[in-house]
Amino acid sequence: MKMQELFNVLIVLLLCLFFVLFFTRIFMLKRRGIRVFVFGKTHKSDFLLVPIMLLLVYAACASALSLPCPEVLLKPLMEKSLFAWIGILFSTAGLIGFAFSLKAFGDSFRVGIDDEKPDKLITNGMFAVSRNPIYVSFIFFFLGLTVVNMNVASMVMLFCFFIPVIHRQIIREEKFMKSHYGGAYAKYREKVRRYL
Repeated sequence: MKMQELFNVLIVLLLCLFFVLFFTRIFMLKRRGIRVFVFGKTHKSDFLLVPIMLLLVYAACASALSLPCPEVLLKPLMEKSLFAWIGILFSTAGLIGFAFSLKAFGDSFRVGIDDEKPDKLITNGMFAVSRNPIYVSFIFFFLGLTVVNMNVASMVMLFCFFIPVIHRQIIREEKFMKSHYGGAYAKYREKVRRYL
């Protein structure tokens, strides 16, 4: 197997594991009667994250799966070998962080801001390291895939769209947390950083 073929397999495998983690947690919570998808209820512009994330996934696996995309956008900007392995490590770290974040979140995991049935403030596990460990894990994961691909499509989607929209979502969620959890959230903010 050529090195490029190995990286293509690893990209697809990592993406599959990412979505398995995500949808397994949603399915488990749904079986307990917990509504997980509350995205867009507080503000319709929250939906910006969904198409941007899907385009980033498309850009990440377009070259690996020979999906239609202008070749100039998929052409690697430099030799991949060492950088690609670093990217695989970043993506793996993102997956592990995501798994531990979901574990710490427990039944409180929601996709979006749940202002109707907010759960308790989570400050343990990964949330003792970062106030937004799931978003940090997403950034690590997709940064890793971008480093593996090292192409214009992945870089533009990650740096120009995905990271800014993630940051915007974090700011919106922080406003909600501040208003809902008050002093407890203020103390938590003093102890734990927004990202790392």
